[in-house]
This record gives sequence, C-alpha cells and structure tokens, in this order.
Amino acid sequence: MVSILLVAHSPLATSLQALAGHAFAECSGQVAAVDIEPSASVEQAEVQIAAALAALTESGAEVLVLVDTFGATPCNAAVNVVNGSKARVVAGVNVPMLWRALCYRSLPLSELVARAVEGGRQGIMQLAAKRRQNQDNGLASDDAI
Repeated sequence: MVSILLVAHSPLATSLQALAGHAFAECSGQVAAVDIEPSASVEQAEVQIAAALAALTESGAEVLVLVDTFGATPCNAAVNVVNGSKARVVAGVNVPMLWRALCYRSLPLSELVARAVEGGRQGIMQLAAKRRQNQDNGLASDDAI
C-alpha cells in the first residue's frame, strides 16, 4: 500500500489529514502531514519533510507526496527531499485528489499518481449560480436577464 504525505502551508496539511481521517478512518495511520510555517526556510521545510518521509518509508512503502502550490516553499522542499527516493510529488492538492488517492492506494505508485491527478482535475468545475424562482430579483423590467 502506498502511504500519503501531505505537505502544505500551515494549517492546510493537518486540516487535509483530519479530513482524510474523517472520510477514510481505516487509512489514518498511512496519511501524514507536514505544515510549513510562513517563516520557515526551504532548508527547515526539507528537514521536516525528510523526517515524515523516513517514518512512512520505514517498512519500504512507497509514498505519494501531495503539496499545495507548485513553486512555493512546501513544493520546492518536497521535490528536493523526494529526489531519488521511492516517492512522487504532485502539486495542487485538493479534496477530490486526496480522496481519489485514498481510494486507490493499493495501485502501483505510478498508476496512483495518474488517478490522483485525474481526481483533482475532475473535482474542479465552474458552477452556474441558480436564480431563486418566484422571487423579485430587484431588477427593473428593462434590466431583466
């Protein structure tokens, strides 16, 4: 089974970890979180991520590292730490991506990455706002939509 490491600006990683535990309680031991504080340097973040990654890979498990924003400190530090290990980094974590990753943790890491990315992509959509029916919308008759 692939473990998941969430790395994000504080407090997003631990919030996503709590959400993962809420929806998939049986996976709680396989999901770790590293919150990067605003004042942390890339080097400080690397130390935090390396410790969390080492704990998850003790048993030889592969790790999917989900980070919040491409090019930001959490992402840059994760890429530096993961280089050469049995882990992959995916940026742009959102709830659908996390849930998809949790559902398919039994797949090989390369397939899990593809499923997670697709889940994140499918979870992003623009929705039209519905107008309330049978209510005055406050527009003059010549302003009606």
